[in-house]
Amino acid sequence: MRYRFYTREGGVSDGVYASFNVSYGVGDDPLKVTENRRRVKEDFGACRMVSARQVHGDRIYLDRGGETADVEVDGYDALITATPGTVLLVQQADCQGVLLHDPLRRVVAAVHCGWRGSVAGIIGKTIAVLEREFHVTTAELEAFIGPSLGPCCAEFVNHARELPSSFRLFQVTQNHFDFWQISAQQLREAGVPKDNIRIDGVCTCCQPDYFSYRRACRNGNGVTGRHGTAICLGYPH
Repeated sequence: MRYRFYTREGGVSDGVYASFNVSYGVGDDPLKVTENRRRVKEDFGACRMVSARQVHGDRIYLDRGGETADVEVDGYDALITATPGTVLLVQQADCQGVLLHDPLRRVVAAVHCGWRGSVAGIIGKTIAVLEREFHVTTAELEAFIGPSLGPCCAEFVNHARELPSSFRLFQVTQNHFDFWQISAQQLREAGVPKDNIRIDGVCTCCQPDYFSYRRACRNGNGVTGRHGTAICLGYPH
């Protein structure tokens, strides 16, 4: 298994999408997005990519394999595959990319998890599918939480209406929340051991090496690219 949390560097896109935007849905030149995604596949030595037109929901796409073409499914925010050589790609600009790997059952998942996904419990729901479809033992799961909005910048002035009361345990100021720890708690509640959870700890809003929707809204009209989070099973030896 290999995984990557990409920055916004290393692609061919221009302007506000410079340079490694991997999303077709934000106004970038589709040919440049295609080239950026080709570079992701090349980086992994992957023959195929599965991605999604994400909607901040909780639908989970199970890739059964058997296909050779890339596919982008509509209306999903989590992807699962047990097919070696297929890279899973989620796209974000402040939301979390959460990656899951079971080294025994040889299955991986990529989850796009914004605050709405956290409220909907998409992480736990993805793990439930892994248990049901692949008989995954959660004690063996490895989880990786990528660069995303940190507690320094995760301000929710309408949190009383938008967030459940259980999230108050992770409230660090009057209006700021630690969503890294919210996701870690949801992983633990799903059975993933604390020692198997790794948090990158980089805030995308603070770091210009990443696309950030909040930063783009603060500095302009909110138009920006999406960096990629990707995971792929290697071929067995």
